[in-house]
Amino acid sequence: MSIAPRLAAASVAAGSAGKPVIRLLFIEDCDNDVRLLLRRFRAAGFSPRHRRVTSAAALRETLQKEAWDVLLCDHNLPGCSMQAALGVLRELALDLPFIIVSDVMQEDEAIAAMRAGAHDYLSKRKLDRLIPAVERELREAANRREKRRAEQTLRHSEARLRALTDNIPGVVFQMGYTPDGMLGFQYLSEAATMLFGTGADELVGGSASWMTWLLDEDLPGFVAAAASSADQLCTLNWEGRIQLPSGEQKWINLRSSPRQSENGNVVWEGVMWNITHSKRVEADLRESRGRLAALSNHLQRIKEEERERIARDVHDVLGGTLVAMKFEIARLEARLRDGPAPAAAGASNVMRMIDDAIATAGRVTRELRPGILKDFGLAAAIESQGEDFAQRTGIACNILCTDHDLTPAYDTALAFFRIFQEALTNVSKHARARQVNVRLLQDGDDALLEITDDGCGISAADLLKPRSFGLRGIRERLASLGGLLEIGPAKPQGTRIVLRAPLQPATPEELPKGNRKFRP
Repeated sequence: MSIAPRLAAASVAAGSAGKPVIRLLFIEDCDNDVRLLLRRFRAAGFSPRHRRVTSAAALRETLQKEAWDVLLCDHNLPGCSMQAALGVLRELALDLPFIIVSDVMQEDEAIAAMRAGAHDYLSKRKLDRLIPAVERELREAANRREKRRAEQTLRHSEARLRALTDNIPGVVFQMGYTPDGMLGFQYLSEAATMLFGTGADELVGGSASWMTWLLDEDLPGFVAAAASSADQLCTLNWEGRIQLPSGEQKWINLRSSPRQSENGNVVWEGVMWNITHSKRVEADLRESRGRLAALSNHLQRIKEEERERIARDVHDVLGGTLVAMKFEIARLEARLRDGPAPAAAGASNVMRMIDDAIATAGRVTRELRPGILKDFGLAAAIESQGEDFAQRTGIACNILCTDHDLTPAYDTALAFFRIFQEALTNVSKHARARQVNVRLLQDGDDALLEITDDGCGISAADLLKPRSFGLRGIRERLASLGGLLEIGPAKPQGTRIVLRAPLQPATPEELPKGNRKFRP
């Protein structure tokens, strides 16, 4: 049978006459002695309720069924000795005032009973101490019950707190100054092992060795923040870096509230978080924004340079041709008066100038808007651009298109064409090449464009320059298509560039994380 603790205090109920009820359990074989004791309680203002038992079995059954305030035991009854009665109380885990009331009892027996758990010993011939002894033991029992409740509440609170702290991703801590003026941990949750790589027990106990992990440039700021928090008793909120004995460096955020302890020292209690990942993301974002701003500025400069080049072509070439045509027409008008032969020569010059103007206008238009790309496809646009490049620069451009019916998506074709333009521009500016070989073909589901020159080549250091905006622009353009860029040396000399992209661009769901990788 499950036994719930039956804890009762004296004076918790009132009898019919308004007197406090006290529940008395007697281990006694004499009814007269029981009546004698009951008169004492009634005389003291109590309304006693009682039961008398004479055996250990009856005692156990009675204690299991009812709650009692005091157990009054005679000395060594044949059916239930004091030691047996105390054994029943221990067995049932009851904290019940146990007072021995006996005629004759040896001193050594009384001492043994007290050591076994009895609370007091009284002689039936001297009952003046009965009521004071019972009231005292009732108070002591009540105090013990309150203490047990408080301890149980404390244990439950500690268990809940431990469960919370052990499941918080951050490290819950208590921190205070050590005798040497450093800050040491007085408590750390189990998450300390994840953050520091060292068990909480090794860092608790006044040790301030963890402060040696703070980076030299961050330590003064932490010390100053802690001192200000201690002086003003305001929140300590600090971010900084630590370098663990393993060599790993981490960012931490430490947030805590200070209070003054009983001895007057300042103690901080709070949470410490590992913010390394967010700091790295923040740094990557700043770097990315910086690269984006640099690329944006570069694109703006390129746009202005392109406008300047177009204006120069229109002004110097087309404009000059038109001015020359004006003068030639004026001369032709004068020659018409002299005869047909000079006029014919002038007309021929005008026709040549008109052809040059038309060619210049066509070249500028094709560079601005490659209509041939839409009308005739990528192969034709590549061949046309190669011919214009060779005529303009004098660098031979050999083009091999094995698949003239190659039909990539327009975005892919336009990207290849613009990258081809950029590559030829780089060749003319930097390569000091004599010829360029170009191959355009279909490889499975991909379009492939290979550009090789016989110039001075490109070094690995040049590929890694942060301001290589041309290469960066090519990579970004191909990345948006799920494409791949390869740049390397050509044999026996020069540079080889290979562009590869799907004929039909992949959807965002089909692209691998981070797009396809670039190979230098």
